[in-house]
Amino acid sequence: MATPTPQTAPAGGLRERKKQRTRDALIRAALELFTEQGYEATTVDEIAEAVDVSQRTYFRYFANKEDVAFAVQEMVEARFMAELTARPATEAPLTALRSAVMVAWDDIGSAIESVIPVELHMRSYQMIESTPALMAVHLRRSSELEEQIARLIAAREGLDVDADPRPRVLVAAFCGVMRVAGKIWGEGPDCSVASIRELTQSYLDHMAPAIDDDWRTHR
Repeated sequence: MATPTPQTAPAGGLRERKKQRTRDALIRAALELFTEQGYEATTVDEIAEAVDVSQRTYFRYFANKEDVAFAVQEMVEARFMAELTARPATEAPLTALRSAVMVAWDDIGSAIESVIPVELHMRSYQMIESTPALMAVHLRRSSELEEQIARLIAAREGLDVDADPRPRVLVAAFCGVMRVAGKIWGEGPDCSVASIRELTQSYLDHMAPAIDDDWRTHR
């Protein structure tokens, strides 16, 4: 009788799922504490205690409080970048950007809700914008993301991003529209994913007319 071959643990096995659950629990606990009592007033010990883990365990997942504050936003951005990278090379730059963000929103809602309620995501967005230390980080991260997108668009078009200003100009306009849509959503009464998707689509639909030379023809 042949000796059974040992079975390797499948990807995403029990241990990995447990680690993911712990990470998600830390994110949720941190964001709930940040939005309830303030970012500066919340300690790593409080976050760890809320999940019933040690401070040492917390630092296995996050280097500091800043990392956990932006964890969900980073997930959303990564989903968008993956979709943009996968867009057909034949699409025009603005079409690729618009399609990527709309397709990403088709499934990012369920991804967010697997970690935190969308309502908590909205409150976290408002908390970041009202916390000077986090707002400074948010602006820096936004600038870095814009540069990544611009370089990706330039590569798609076979352009030198440092010699041709068009990729950076286009991405600056696109990201500006996204920030406005996010701000309006964050201040509104509807915190659903459907709401931010619809608002994003509406604002992107107005992007081309808004930058047209003659606004009077687009009233």
